[in-house]
Amino acid sequence: MMLHIPGVLRPDQVEAMRARLRASDWIDGRASVGEQGARVKRNRQLAEGSPLALELGQIVSAALMGNPLFFAAVLPLRILPPYFNSYAGGEHYGPHVDGAIRVNRGAAPVRSDVSCTVFLSEPEEYEGGELTVIDTYGTHEVKLPAGDAIVYPSTSIHQVQPVTGGERVASFLWVQSMVRDDWQRSMLYELDANIQSLRGKHGDVPELVGLTGHYHNLLRQWAEI
Repeated sequence: MMLHIPGVLRPDQVEAMRARLRASDWIDGRASVGEQGARVKRNRQLAEGSPLALELGQIVSAALMGNPLFFAAVLPLRILPPYFNSYAGGEHYGPHVDGAIRVNRGAAPVRSDVSCTVFLSEPEEYEGGELTVIDTYGTHEVKLPAGDAIVYPSTSIHQVQPVTGGERVASFLWVQSMVRDDWQRSMLYELDANIQSLRGKHGDVPELVGLTGHYHNLLRQWAEI
């Protein structure tokens, strides 16, 4: 499931992050990928585990975990500390698949079930730079307003198109879900969304109580915690 989550970060949070990032030292983005990724990745990012990356990453993580839509869609168990990257001057990241296991310094490894990008640049600030995700339903190009996020299965082949003008700044991260199977997560999300919609129209009628019970029984069956 691929889902646009609007307004994860407030405008003032985005602007404060951008100001801090403008004064930061970027490193070669290939520092955080394996051999295959290094062949197609050309960008810059904050050093993993740097004080600024950890500070800003805590803000992004807290905003995501406090977002009801993100929680319902992803069912997060563990979030890898977010990274921050920048693309300009033709930089890009060619077609690749995210590694299945991401090492979290000083903590348990994270299985990458869901990938997430939180955009920090407005679409009109740069040319190109679309996040392109390929799945069984085709090819999807994503370029969202600053503060918005996109989540999609980490099993998807994806890329960032060359940025031919301006600068594209974003935060990106991986999540280990309580439900590793994307199809099962999608069903739970759709069931939950329909329950919430019906509750708003009809209240907690007996039929909705029963559907809510089915949701939690499915989650109980599929969740790994």
